[in-house]
Amino acid sequence: MSMKGKETMSGQNEKVVVGKFGATYGIRGWLKVFSYTDNAESIFSYSPWYVKHKGEWVEYNIESWKRHNKGLVVKLDGMDVREDANLLTNFEIAIDPGSLPELSEDEFYWRELFGMQVVTTNGYNLGEVTDIMETGSNDVLVVKANLKDAFGQKERLIPFLEEQVIKQVDREAQRIEVDWDPGF
Repeated sequence: MSMKGKETMSGQNEKVVVGKFGATYGIRGWLKVFSYTDNAESIFSYSPWYVKHKGEWVEYNIESWKRHNKGLVVKLDGMDVREDANLLTNFEIAIDPGSLPELSEDEFYWRELFGMQVVTTNGYNLGEVTDIMETGSNDVLVVKANLKDAFGQKERLIPFLEEQVIKQVDREAQRIEVDWDPGF
């Protein structure tokens, strides 16, 4: 069981954010790119890219990309002048979830865990996954407790430690079974 990538849900049309544009580079419409994918260059294997502009998804195709110093730069189709490229600075880069590779049974994209119910091995419902935090040592599920939580909890932080804490992730049932004390 392992988690892949920093993909999070974004918007109603279910796009997955995979990076962000930085400043323009040069005068011919190149832009710096900050990639959120596990391997930074993987961001260029997804196409097309989408950018949310005034609430609408706008599609862009990659013409070319290259390494520059320690970063990455991209040239988008039809974007040939610095002024046009400059309008995309700081915008997030998103893709269709369908263009993500299929994972094996025991691998998950973070976004798949959002909204899943978290239940203890004794059957107590701890609530719903609302976020995932990265700490230095392991990822942590942020679980919003149910309104009438018997232990008075509003939120629980549960370490994503496979085998120790996370016993099973069931995609179909949309639930995660954990060995966890509901009082925490």
